[in-house]
Amino acid sequence: MKKLSVSLSGHQTSITLEPEFIDALHALAVRHGKPVAQIINEIDGARTPDINLSSAVRVWVLNQMILRLGDN
Repeated sequence: MKKLSVSLSGHQTSITLEPEFIDALHALAVRHGKPVAQIINEIDGARTPDINLSSAVRVWVLNQMILRLGDN
């Protein structure tokens, strides 16, 4: 597990993810042409309060990968 520090709405926070999810998040950020922090901010804004941010990021990465598989 690795920690990834980001600023969310002006507040520093960190999320803990497996290295593979961090690598995939960075690759998807490049693909979307956005900084990782912006993507995490968007995920944070879309999640419900009962879902923790690390889990929401994992689900977002998984959904992005599923979408990519459908494009092939």
